[in-house]
Amino acid sequence: MATPIKRIEKDFLLKVLYDNQIPLMYLCDRTEYILRVVRPVKNEVFFKSDRPIASLKPKQKIELMFDYKGQIIIFTVEVMTIKEDNITAPVPEFLFKNLDRSYSRVNIPDDLNIKFTFHGDRYFLPYPKTHEFIAEDIGEWKNNTDLKDVKKLIGQMAAWVKGCASGYKMVIFKNVKPASIEELLITDTGKCLFLPSTTISFLQEDQYPEKRLITEEIFSRYLEKTGVDCMYTESTISRFVKQKVEAGYFSDVWAPILFHEYVIGYIRIWINQNGKLPFDYNLVETVYQYAKVFAYSLKETGYFNSGRIKNGPFEGKIIDISASGLLFSYPHSPLSGTLVPNSELVVHLSAPNRNIRTIAKIVRHYKDNTRGYFGCRFIDMAPEDMRFLFEHIYGKTFTGADASVVAGKA
Repeated sequence: MATPIKRIEKDFLLKVLYDNQIPLMYLCDRTEYILRVVRPVKNEVFFKSDRPIASLKPKQKIELMFDYKGQIIIFTVEVMTIKEDNITAPVPEFLFKNLDRSYSRVNIPDDLNIKFTFHGDRYFLPYPKTHEFIAEDIGEWKNNTDLKDVKKLIGQMAAWVKGCASGYKMVIFKNVKPASIEELLITDTGKCLFLPSTTISFLQEDQYPEKRLITEEIFSRYLEKTGVDCMYTESTISRFVKQKVEAGYFSDVWAPILFHEYVIGYIRIWINQNGKLPFDYNLVETVYQYAKVFAYSLKETGYFNSGRIKNGPFEGKIIDISASGLLFSYPHSPLSGTLVPNSELVVHLSAPNRNIRTIAKIVRHYKDNTRGYFGCRFIDMAPEDMRFLFEHIYGKTFTGADASVVAGKA
């Protein structure tokens, strides 16, 4: 992920840009311009371009990129004044390094048209939403389970629970809304609440690579978001665990049932009697998989069909594009509500001499009062299409070095 550069390092780099006359690259209208900082940086930055930039206007934001000792660094400024090849702008608020995209973003060429469709079925459902898309991957379970027999699946889970837990319950948020602190936690985070033992502190680390558990840090952030002062989050969590002990619970798991970006309910299992071993990570894995298979089973029975969105093409407002992805916006609507990180879109790019079809994954999302903004990364573009797109948007020949950069290898 792109990392903001701290203020002291930022000030140093802005000084180096002037002292060493390091070239800054700006791409616009398929043309590469080279800018240099021509005065020491104080409250403003004074740039001189290698030639006038005809399309540039005051108040326009431009992205500049430079190489410092092999590290690619970018920043964005808003143009204040332009006079021939001289440009002034306020000092940038942030510089970024460790870029998670491979090449500079530019305005979309006028002759490039882009449309989107969903990659697979998408849904608009009356359930709480989590913050990212969950893929429908149930692995080997698909070969061992009758996915349309929901009662049989629940029976299998109930039989398994008898051997390792005191009891369980399954809740679907169809006619009820999340209310308890546990329900609110798992619906807000989309993660499992796991208390291996109520005699020890709350979970400190998540051992899963994909980070599926609620740790104390995540719990603290949730409490702060709900209005609890940061001074009291630790004591609030301790009190939460203590209440479990007082209620007679020794181990507890709350696993959300996730379908796409929705938390449709949860499976809870617990121990409140002596003679059973505390829950471990293998048990949490099994509950998590049962929740995934149950959601998949509901889909197979047509449970979500009424909320399926018609998969027709739609157009977003393209903010900028690079050889490795794009940023677009779309008005707030049921459709934009389904565009969450990890979800995928089919992207259709049409130029005068070529049509490209590729898949893009949404990797970031932010919004203002009227629109959502979606940063996407191309994930399976054919090499010949990549070459064409590169040359079309940047106006220069695609080289072997560029291929390594776009592929994320440089």
